[in-house]
Amino acid sequence: MFEKILIANRGEIACRVIKTARRMGIRTVAVYSEADAYARHVRLADEAVLIGPAAAKESYLVIDRIIAAAKQTGAQAIHPGYGFLSENEEFCDACEREGIVFIGPPVSAIRAMGSKSEAKKLMEAARVPLTPGYHGDNQEPGFLHEQADRIDYPVLIKAAAGGGGKGMRLVEKSEDFIAALASCKREAASSFGNEHVLVEKYITRPRHIEIQVFGDTHGNCVYLFERDCSVQRRHQKVLEEAPAPGMTPERRGAMGKAAVEAAKAVGYVGAGTVEFIANQDGSFYFMEMNTRLQVEHPVTEMITGLDLVEWQLRVASGEPLPLAQEQLQIRGHALEARIYAEDPAKGFLPSTGKLLHLAPPAEGLHVRVDTGVEEGDEISPFYDPMIAKLIVWDESREQALARMLQALADYRVVGVANNIEFLSRLTACPAFAGADLDTGLIEREKAYLFPEGETPPVEAYFVAALAELLRENLRAEVEARRGSDPVSPWHARDGWRLNSTANRELIFRFGDAQKTVQISYRGDRYTLTADGHSAEARGRVNAHGGMRVDLDGTRMDATVISAGRMRHVFLHGRSWQLANVDPLHFAGEGGGAEGGLLAPMPGKVIALLAETGAKVAKGAPLLILEAMKMEHTINAPVAGTVKAFRYVVGDQVGDGAELLEFEPEKG
Repeated sequence: MFEKILIANRGEIACRVIKTARRMGIRTVAVYSEADAYARHVRLADEAVLIGPAAAKESYLVIDRIIAAAKQTGAQAIHPGYGFLSENEEFCDACEREGIVFIGPPVSAIRAMGSKSEAKKLMEAARVPLTPGYHGDNQEPGFLHEQADRIDYPVLIKAAAGGGGKGMRLVEKSEDFIAALASCKREAASSFGNEHVLVEKYITRPRHIEIQVFGDTHGNCVYLFERDCSVQRRHQKVLEEAPAPGMTPERRGAMGKAAVEAAKAVGYVGAGTVEFIANQDGSFYFMEMNTRLQVEHPVTEMITGLDLVEWQLRVASGEPLPLAQEQLQIRGHALEARIYAEDPAKGFLPSTGKLLHLAPPAEGLHVRVDTGVEEGDEISPFYDPMIAKLIVWDESREQALARMLQALADYRVVGVANNIEFLSRLTACPAFAGADLDTGLIEREKAYLFPEGETPPVEAYFVAALAELLRENLRAEVEARRGSDPVSPWHARDGWRLNSTANRELIFRFGDAQKTVQISYRGDRYTLTADGHSAEARGRVNAHGGMRVDLDGTRMDATVISAGRMRHVFLHGRSWQLANVDPLHFAGEGGGAEGGLLAPMPGKVIALLAETGAKVAKGAPLLILEAMKMEHTINAPVAGTVKAFRYVVGDQVGDGAELLEFEPEKG
């Protein structure tokens, strides 16, 4: 077994590999870019080597620098993770030349499966079922059009070297084919440097089912059952599960046998995934093979009780597979949800910024969290904005669904937009819960998954107001202990008045709407009133924002996290962002913080257009943000004074970040 390995990756997968290596007594070397100098995978590894600037093409994708880091540290093997160089045959070749073990398949297998068209020729020879279509070398448009007409519409044009949904066009009728072909070839050439395409019959309501395979250098190859990855957005997987709902033992055996034959056809060694497109009637066709560990491998680990990274390390060191096919068994059901820093309400626009508060659900037998970040870390614009993978397991699919809903409800993220509530709706969606699965599920359930016009319930405002009051009490207690007379009644924040009741108001804004919560002090409790609703409230709050709330005798748990003027309220499995409005300050137009202005989206500050202390007119440009390759100018909402900028040119800011302090003109 290896004594030291280098992990040629970052984030969640690097941390995942380190975890297994540490358990096996193997030392680890991390590589990192300048943007990742303080990243979690760097903190966890035994050693770490800087390999270049933030951009992946100047760091994580530079083969020579990674090989040099391995030689410098004496690493005997390199684990490529997934993405980056994991399926790069040049990288695999470079490892072999330098006498470093590549923890993955031989370069011949990567090369064979790297081209969709060449892979399908191999699969046809191995008698693996293929989708009806043309996978040959003739790329003349008229010939391809004839093939599409022969296959019959709808057809799918796919880049032979493609992936991730790029270089793919659905054509529903013959007259649209030539234009779609030209568009697909342009995108394929731009994205992959290769305009070669194949044409296949488009399967209506397809399911995406993949088989985990494992081979060793002793001629053994097994399949570790299947994963259903049908729930996708723009060909990107969102929810994965194992085993596939509705899978019969006969169909599982047939798909497993086909996957093993596919792996054997290319002399496969290590972990790989054979992906199939499956019809609702049970028929299935080879789609492609991923010659690496998959993002969704944890669901397979949860139902088999195995550690696939450990298997990778053992096989790469020359050991035979730990188990034979007849020794592998399925137990229970597992689901994986990908927690991303993205805003579903804004077309899943990636979000960047600091994780001001990060509290995942507690891990145990039923819940697992694989992550590459911790509270206080940055989600940068340079890499995939994944926060974590949330994996749950239970004895049945119904129980696993309930586990996932509870785990999502317990997840707390503040500082970046995220998809947690979207995932909750997706898990609870009747179509998904009922296993009515196909790759178009998100699109056809759009009305359920993207509800319009939702506003916070009055309880959310009550909880936000109660949190403010309880925190005032805590601050008063701290100040009292620091004073010369800690028991003085003047420190109390109980609203005591002689012969009267203390009353006050707190104002919160959600979007463009403001709501006033009226407060009457009642000794150790408060009467809260808003929108004609009243409740007797009391509770406790801890330093991390956790609350035990009592509203009219009904007890509930909640969390309220403060970030500037924003109050992030987590209640009943939902979260709401409310701005605490200070009536003594101006509320910035279009989402400005009281006394400041908020970033309308994550971006980069590229220009400051006003001087600190300058008096400006209404509409005057103050700052320019660059987001999604477009410039957005932040203007003064009214005449006033720029008191201070919170950021400098070049800084990355998160959605809702307070950009500057602004004081409106008096009168």
